[in-house]
Amino acid sequence: MDSQTVDLARWQFALTAAGHFLFVSLTLGLATVLAVLQTRATLRGGAPVHLRMVRFWGRLYVINYAVGIVTGLVMEFQFGLAWSGLGHYAGDVFGSSLALETVVAFFVESTFLALWMLGWGRFNKWVHLAVLWVVTLTAYLSAYWVLVTNGFLNRPVGHAESPDGSLRLADTGALLTNPSALLAFGHIVGGSLLTASVFLAGVSAYHLRRGTADDDGLLRRSLRVGVFTTLPAALMTVAFGGAQFGETEKWQPMKSAVFDGDGAEIARLQAEMVRRFGPGDYVPPEGLTRGAALVMLAAFAVLLLASLAGVVMASVRRFAVGSRRWHLLLMVLVPLPYVAMTAGWVFREAGRQPWVVYGLLRTEDAVSQLSAGRLWVSLGVFVPLFAVLIAGNWWVLLRAVRTGPHVPDPRPEPAAAAPAY
Repeated sequence: MDSQTVDLARWQFALTAAGHFLFVSLTLGLATVLAVLQTRATLRGGAPVHLRMVRFWGRLYVINYAVGIVTGLVMEFQFGLAWSGLGHYAGDVFGSSLALETVVAFFVESTFLALWMLGWGRFNKWVHLAVLWVVTLTAYLSAYWVLVTNGFLNRPVGHAESPDGSLRLADTGALLTNPSALLAFGHIVGGSLLTASVFLAGVSAYHLRRGTADDDGLLRRSLRVGVFTTLPAALMTVAFGGAQFGETEKWQPMKSAVFDGDGAEIARLQAEMVRRFGPGDYVPPEGLTRGAALVMLAAFAVLLLASLAGVVMASVRRFAVGSRRWHLLLMVLVPLPYVAMTAGWVFREAGRQPWVVYGLLRTEDAVSQLSAGRLWVSLGVFVPLFAVLIAGNWWVLLRAVRTGPHVPDPRPEPAAAAPAY
């Protein structure tokens, strides 16, 4: 396989996967926040301000989720289109986890989300709450199944070699409890909560700064929820990220050496891998790998400091309500979790090169037998499509943000005899 074809296949998957992840990070975190808010509203008898909080943030969640589903479906086509070599070699190991992710995300989660949207004023309040928790838990399951697959690619476990040289699943327990998957799952959950909480605080700060009426305290409450969730979410993200850094030295020592900029260790590992696997360049792209890691660490450092300061400021009423400079800072921080998590993903994936399945299958052997021209055409279709979806999502999302929570709900009020809220 020529290098141009391999590079095109990698760029296509990298751009579309990163684009899809922009939706996932907010969706996963916002689902959790919504479930907790509605639980609180249900336990407190359905106070109007709490229900309005759920409806407002739920509207933004649904917009982001709907477009994210489309990007996820399109992205999965690439496994058969551009990476058939990976499927032939290791599909028997991770194919089930990807299939389960599809069933959970595109069928169970979507179905229950539709029930939640249509259930206002129609379901018993406890049933309606249970439906939202199913949506949230299936979102977590969806992320877990994806990371089971990705964890196997980074640290292949639970497999055996078939007579034809391909891999088959030999130990399901080892695959499902792969530390590479579990640590990444904790890191993603923390990062998603961080993304959602910063989004919550930033949107609330935007309305407070512009003087949107807040008679019932919906915006002030939302801002405090966002700020006070940011700190534990940031600490969780940093803790799991630190654990992954430690384990990477064992799983992928070359990635650690590149991050440290240790030329002598890089040369030693290169020579060792040539002895084990034959001639080749086993050093990942140093500038991209190390640069992505530094961007991620810098972004998380800013977020951690901002979250610590935010807890203090949110505890002072005049800052929570009237400080325009603090509100502006919260608004500016909204893109930062996206930057940090995208950079972290680049570090994780670029640092694994030249392997798709680490130590077993090289990237050049995983690419489909396609010409560079066909991949240029594919790239010319996928990338603009994702750009349009991302731009359209943020246009609709920001329009809903600007409209604010004070929009009459078009759904009918529950009947007098209905047991809902």
